[in-house]
Amino acid sequence: MNKRSGRMRVGVLAASAMILSAAVGSAALAQPRSLVDLQLLSVSDWHAQLDPLSGVGGAAVLSAYWNADRAANPNTLTFTAGDAFGGSPPLSAFFDEEPAVRAMNLMGFTADTLGNHNFDRGVGHLQRMVDLAEYDVLAANLRDPEASLTGVAPYAVYEVGGVTVGVVGVINPEAPTLVRPGSFGPLTVTDPVPAANQARARAQAQGAEVVIALTHMGVTGSDPATGAATGPLIDFADEVGGFDVILGDHTDTQYAGIHNNALVVQNKSKGLTYARTTLSIDPENGRVAQRSAQFVVPLASKVTPDQRVVDLLKPYRDRITAVYDTPIGVATAMFPRGGNVERLREVALGNLVTDAMRNRYGTQLAFVNGGGLRAALPSSYSPKDSSLRRSALGYAAGPPYDLVLGDVFTVLPFGNAAVTRTVTGAQLHAALEHSVGALPVANGKFLQVSGLRFTYDSRLPAGSRVVAVELEDGTPILRDASTYTAATTDFLSTGGDGYTMLANGHGVTREVVADVVADHIRARETISPLVEGRIRDLAS
Repeated sequence: MNKRSGRMRVGVLAASAMILSAAVGSAALAQPRSLVDLQLLSVSDWHAQLDPLSGVGGAAVLSAYWNADRAANPNTLTFTAGDAFGGSPPLSAFFDEEPAVRAMNLMGFTADTLGNHNFDRGVGHLQRMVDLAEYDVLAANLRDPEASLTGVAPYAVYEVGGVTVGVVGVINPEAPTLVRPGSFGPLTVTDPVPAANQARARAQAQGAEVVIALTHMGVTGSDPATGAATGPLIDFADEVGGFDVILGDHTDTQYAGIHNNALVVQNKSKGLTYARTTLSIDPENGRVAQRSAQFVVPLASKVTPDQRVVDLLKPYRDRITAVYDTPIGVATAMFPRGGNVERLREVALGNLVTDAMRNRYGTQLAFVNGGGLRAALPSSYSPKDSSLRRSALGYAAGPPYDLVLGDVFTVLPFGNAAVTRTVTGAQLHAALEHSVGALPVANGKFLQVSGLRFTYDSRLPAGSRVVAVELEDGTPILRDASTYTAATTDFLSTGGDGYTMLANGHGVTREVVADVVADHIRARETISPLVEGRIRDLAS
């Protein structure tokens, strides 16, 4: 049996289908059957966004939309493609992600794959979440020589409306480099293309007529000459064969298009959109006659939230309010985050976090990766007091905005500790080259900095882009053995996000970064977003 009740493995169903065919005889086979409309509901990069963002999405709202969609077409499967939890707001993160998985059970997910953030707390935690899930967890390109993670299969097969559907999961191949070193334990991630093709062939051998891939890979850009979408998701679609639909994730991009005869679909992250994909299938031969994807913006104002999900989350919400509703200060304006700005250029939020760390520990420098900043400030955290001035619906209007402790833990949900250490000029130059190496493509490794300014030229080859680095007083930092005191995160100091030049065992572990930032805001009482020219691209 699959985890999803009522859907058996196709090996059992195939035998039943053969008996039925023999009973009805050839006369029934001669009669044409109408097309079966298979409906796929999917979100991308959900990150346990249990509450709406500015009136859009949230678990109870999505569930209400999907209940209506399923009522309109019972031949429905519901998917996401990794990072359904991890990098989560406090309502899930504070409780070890259990609220997210329990909500997903009620929301009726059929299957999920794994993304890098599913491993944020290590394999042991992930195992508990897999055990808690009532949906299937699929990853064809995850190798486990020590059987350390059970309950994850390469693919699953479902019978829907008389059509047999195979679903293959694919984790992003760079995932182990995007989490704290050691988080994958003995697990390894292999090339997704041959792994997906093999799993697809096995599903087809078990009778799958339609095959879907859930991939934690996304669109990252477009060809400047043609405007065609580019990125790992498109590369994967072009290289595999035999898939009817490929669902993408990971890069917060809305996209739909045909590639290599597969319909490729990706949503905006955190439930800001979901895709309603329809396949019209000839049940006599399993061929897809038509297919289309519609993107839906799930507005909280348009539905009555699913009360089952509301009731599930209430005890968690009540417990967290006592801690995270604590006021800490006021922001005169928004500290933006989103649209990947924090992964492309200097942002006020990055300056706030790094300044807080440098101020706390009295170091010359501080730096954090843009991918560690997960929300704007004020954030999507929802305090009980509706008289607070917030950017979300249902509160008093701002600016200025009232900040609470939950905001900081929404911006910084990973629980990373600050580390103080020394770095050489050579190490710093290498780190900054790594920081800007992916541009113009946004990447979470892009550094936000304090105590220094650096200039680079994105037109130059990666690895040779940094033109000048200096302390904030203008003193040059040369690519040599001179040492500087620095504050960063334990994630970066141990080589996370590919910062292997920092993984030399140096450093002293300090406090949780979110606590440092919260204290920084409390001490100042009022903060304002500032961008100061700390990072400059000569190509801009």
